[in-house]
Amino acid sequence: MMTHRVFGITGWKNSGKTTLTERLVTELTGRGWKVSTIKHAHHDFDIDKPGTDSFRHREAGASEVAIVSGRRWALMHELRGEDEPTLDEVLGRIAPCDMVLVEGYKREGHLKIEARRIEAKDRAPLAPNDPSIVAVAADHQVEGENVPVFGIDDIRAIADFIEQRLGLAKH
Repeated sequence: MMTHRVFGITGWKNSGKTTLTERLVTELTGRGWKVSTIKHAHHDFDIDKPGTDSFRHREAGASEVAIVSGRRWALMHELRGEDEPTLDEVLGRIAPCDMVLVEGYKREGHLKIEARRIEAKDRAPLAPNDPSIVAVAADHQVEGENVPVFGIDDIRAIADFIEQRLGLAKH
């Protein structure tokens, strides 16, 4: 199985994970890297809309539905009682790339940066109890961490750190 360079963005609800992920993708792809992402969502999410052909295919009982055009393609897999795939199983289906940024999956063991915002739903720090959190990005002063702390808007420095931790030479 192809092994990917994986770096995670973790944190509590409303901690800024998605914005940080989006800004890192922009920065890292701008540097010439091919970046893929995996987002862990709540169990009831759906990317399809009622009434579309693909939605009707799934409603009829299809296990997988691929939607393909000249611009993009998507594959939806209905679990229909199967267990949620592990992060490793999902990584096994990701095409080769320079790195995969993973949003969520806070209990997995890959390297992660913890996003923290004053407005987050929970502000209890995750880093002290998770050795896979190797940095913190915060919108407020953070003291006493044993990992590097970045301003949540210091995207260039965070991207430099991720490149360094993943062993990627600068483009």
